[in-house]
Amino acid sequence: MESLSDTKWDVVISETGLQHSLLALALSRSDKKVLHVDENEYYGGSEAAFSLQEVDEWVDKLGKSPNSAPFRNATLWKTEETASESSPKLSFSRAYTLTLSPQIIYTKSKLLTQLVSSKVYRQLEFQAVGNWWIYDANGSVLKRLPNGREDIFQDKNIDNKAKRNLMKFLKFVVDYENQTEVWEGHGDTSLNSFLSTKYQFPLHLQTVISALTLSLSPTDDTTVRWALPRIARHLTSIGIFGPGFGAVFPKWGGGAEIAQVACRAGAVGGGVYVLGTGIANVEENGLEDDPEAPAFRLTLSNDEIVGTKLYFRHSEHNSSNDPVVSKAIYIISSPVLSIFKTTVEGSPPAAVSVIAFSPETLRVEGAHQANPIYIMVHSSETGECPVGQCVLYATTLHSAGSKDILAASLKAFLQSIDEKNVTLLYSLYYDQTEDKNSPMDLSFDDKVLEKVEQQWNEVMGGVGGEFMKFGDRKGMEPNDDDNGDNDDY
Repeated sequence: MESLSDTKWDVVISETGLQHSLLALALSRSDKKVLHVDENEYYGGSEAAFSLQEVDEWVDKLGKSPNSAPFRNATLWKTEETASESSPKLSFSRAYTLTLSPQIIYTKSKLLTQLVSSKVYRQLEFQAVGNWWIYDANGSVLKRLPNGREDIFQDKNIDNKAKRNLMKFLKFVVDYENQTEVWEGHGDTSLNSFLSTKYQFPLHLQTVISALTLSLSPTDDTTVRWALPRIARHLTSIGIFGPGFGAVFPKWGGGAEIAQVACRAGAVGGGVYVLGTGIANVEENGLEDDPEAPAFRLTLSNDEIVGTKLYFRHSEHNSSNDPVVSKAIYIISSPVLSIFKTTVEGSPPAAVSVIAFSPETLRVEGAHQANPIYIMVHSSETGECPVGQCVLYATTLHSAGSKDILAASLKAFLQSIDEKNVTLLYSLYYDQTEDKNSPMDLSFDDKVLEKVEQQWNEVMGGVGGEFMKFGDRKGMEPNDDDNGDNDDY
């Protein structure tokens, strides 16, 4: 077998996170020589998904390198294995798949279109993201967010005047791109101010609309220009794949599962994968004297030296001003069936439900909840935990006391579901610094895909056909993938 150093590589890709794995997928039919390396021993990068044992190893590794980006401050707690026989317990390690990036994917996302056109959708299973809730601090209860016109008209908490204004706003927002005269002058003002002055929304309706943006920023920092596309995306996605939901989540680990399938496609197409090997040094060659010389000379962490025409690296986190989010993963001993129950006839059962906590709704001793909190509640249908349990992914912007603030959101959630004897079995907390080329978001941002297409065009030089549009491979039937192990990408 030809060594890495002896091969003339067209492309070297560093890190197997979702963005670069999608690039490998896009290049999988290109006849280019692609080397894909990752310093980690696992696929997925910042979107990786782990078993419990792998989480232990990850936390231990971070503890030995506390300043390594993008993760830090990881702390882990789990229930004692010596608990009584009648006490709820964690199952075995591989009964769990905990993702570092529980992003949902709206059904209008271009990513789903590309997964279909590239054929890899056959290797993926998607679950519905159904019910959306908001925490009401006054009654310490969860209230379902309206899921369309019918929900709005049936909601007794909204008076008739507010309903009329809400319907007027919804009609506007789904066509906001053609009504710039309505909002352009307010583009850089806060969403809540716009909703209050333009549509006379009371405060509780402002918080409902804000929750649909999935914004992690303080209310006054969520601008109209930023929010309108997100609200429109949410509303226009509902019903595309079926009634009652507008987003999906890939089973078995979310973005990590897409990354692995994309990397597998890259390998089938001839790409070479090396885990546990990073890039130790990069030298750019001057091409004036020898146009055939590789543009980059890369020294790998295993001391091999490779040459390549193009090199795509993972993002670096050098700025102390980069945004930081705080995340917690909780496993609880309840399926929380009430959270997933559908109210729309014909809709599939939800496997993921979204809980929003507006700023200032939690009281935490020694801390201030200035930012929104979102909890993504995942049932066992996601393949991430055993039947009878749930995985909760809580996220907020980092601040002093973030760990206690997220813990308070868990406590408030458990109190609001009105279930007795629910036990916290597992808790993982960590902070994550934003990657500017792959923004941290609770939903997949199609700008990531635009970046991938830009990189693909750079490799192909405009002669690669249509981006991520592949036909069936010769000799392979379109449905020859029932077991999920064929190579038909």
